[in-house]
Amino acid sequence: MRDIDQIIIHCTYTKPSMDIGAKEIRKWHVEEKGWSDIGYHVIICRSGILDGGRPLEIPGAHAKGYNKNSIGIALVGGMSEAGKPECNFTEAQYETLKNMICIFMEAHEVPREQVIGHNQVSTKECPCFDVPTFVRAMYLEEG
Repeated sequence: MRDIDQIIIHCTYTKPSMDIGAKEIRKWHVEEKGWSDIGYHVIICRSGILDGGRPLEIPGAHAKGYNKNSIGIALVGGMSEAGKPECNFTEAQYETLKNMICIFMEAHEVPREQVIGHNQVSTKECPCFDVPTFVRAMYLEEG
């Protein structure tokens, strides 16, 4: 297994009416971008269901310059029906995201400061919410 020291949260930048998963994203990444596989390790569908992405043993293609030692998690959504960035994720997605962050943090000993949004390492607005604030809130909820 490769050394993992960071978890990067993304959105697929798709409209809420687009209930897609790894199959569609893999097609975009492989057929349209010419990549070897889907860029993300985990996809969280609108229903909150996990859809597998790239194997964890293989670096992702989700955050240029940060792929070697990170896990990429993508939430389906992040774009309004009008085509603008929008934080429109479901409660089910947030619950699954919390679970996945906890699992990956524990399994790979990733400090919470290293659970970040793609927007922290790029000029993109992805994932359309403040990931460090989300992670801090997770720990406050646990009390």
